[in-house]
Amino acid sequence: MAVRRAIAEPDGVYFITITCMRWLPLFKMLDAWQVVYNWFDQLKKEGHFVIGYVIMPDHLHAIIAFSNVGKSINSIVGTGKRFMAYSLVKLVHQQGRKILGYEMQQVVNSTDRKRNKIHEVFEPSFDSKECSGERFMEQKLNYIHLNPCRSNPRLSSSPEEYVHSSARYYIKDEHGIYPVTSFMELMDIDLTNGKNLERVRNEDEQSICFQQQAPNAAESAHRKPGRA
Repeated sequence: MAVRRAIAEPDGVYFITITCMRWLPLFKMLDAWQVVYNWFDQLKKEGHFVIGYVIMPDHLHAIIAFSNVGKSINSIVGTGKRFMAYSLVKLVHQQGRKILGYEMQQVVNSTDRKRNKIHEVFEPSFDSKECSGERFMEQKLNYIHLNPCRSNPRLSSSPEEYVHSSARYYIKDEHGIYPVTSFMELMDIDLTNGKNLERVRNEDEQSICFQQQAPNAAESAHRKPGRA
């Protein structure tokens, strides 16, 4: 998968943006929020950390602390995009969205078509920016958490009320649907050695607990006005 620039460093904290094909609100249309949470679970299993996120109807922002696990960060994100794309296409078929499936097929470029690619789910590249320093990370967290309040139409009156976001944790010190690792905790984590699996296993147990409560939270979210 194409990226806007190759990330040379094997580890570090990065602000990542992944956008749905043609800015279609696929996450909302397919009720596919869990697809992103499943990718977060996979990242944690590999020894990485989700610091903050917001899942909008048509794109995803996440701040991820990548450990050095012997793979490039571009490869890790590219694999994640393929993982999510497969799940979204599966939902398209399960929900009988024939027109949407056809549209996904039509936008595949000739080069990818020759490689037997059938559907285009995300924009070909992803945006990344290294989070160097606490102040910059706070700026990015504020930016992503305010997304639902600044969208058109507005999805939430306050950041912490938007369900598919880490805003509640940073504002009210309460985990939302998906538990994250505070950026302050990163001071005690060595991303260079790739041996963070024990800490991640503990977070996985937390994640399972919180996601069991997700249907109620998601049900509440559907009652809020959102982009069609």
